Amino acid sequence: MPGYWDYQRPPAPEVTAALKRAFRRGARIVSICTGAFALAAAGLLNGRTVTTHWASADALEESYPQVRVDRSVLYIDDDPLLTSAGVTAGIDLCLHLVRKDLGAAVANDIARELVAAPHRDGGQAQYIARSLPEPTAHTLADTREWAVRHLDEALPLDVLARHARVSTRTLVRMWRQETGSTPHQWLLSARVNHARELLEVTDLGIEQIADRCGLGTGTNLRARFRNALGTTPSAYRRTFQQTSAGGSP
Repeated sequence: MPGYWDYQRPPAPEVTAALKRAFRRGARIVSICTGAFALAAAGLLNGRTVTTHWASADALEESYPQVRVDRSVLYIDDDPLLTSAGVTAGIDLCLHLVRKDLGAAVANDIARELVAAPHRDGGQAQYIARSLPEPTAHTLADTREWAVRHLDEALPLDVLARHARVSTRTLVRMWRQETGSTPHQWLLSARVNHARELLEVTDLGIEQIADRCGLGTGTNLRARFRNALGTTPSAYRRTFQQTSAGGSP
């Protein structure tokens, strides 16, 4: 359900009826931006925690008191109902769905084609109270791109700051402003995402993958993987091996 302009007016009865039928038959339903209002009008979001564009969050809560709105996140996966913030957060949610169904390798290929961030966690902040930098302003985009190519290295703050040509204090401040997370959190997410891709498309052992992702040991990789995805690297690999062989994920 895409966002729409006149979101405070209830959608046509035919729309709400179609949404209810889709939900009853078990369809996965995704809203982008103010599309959440249509799902709420159909009664599908009652008792759930959802998100929408931060500027429309108050209106959603006021119009539908049985819906809890989280204003601070990019998207929420409450399968089979998923909601996202603004348009770019909708892209993040769609990439999340591709990653969930088809794996990190496919999602990363699509992200590269779109020139989008390969992975932004749903819990990342959707709104940062600052102006976007001017195109000529100093940003850390190049440093983040460089870091992704060097995940097998330690990448402490001083190394990142030296690459960005800023102090470590400035690096941490800018990194949080630009991504909504700390360098450590961002790198950990990138390392786990890279591990997912290697598990899907290579036959490397767990220790080798841990080394290539900068997670050190197989024990650390397993712990980080379970914390992030609720499963083990071996189980994840088996799932995508079955999928590529023609099974279902």
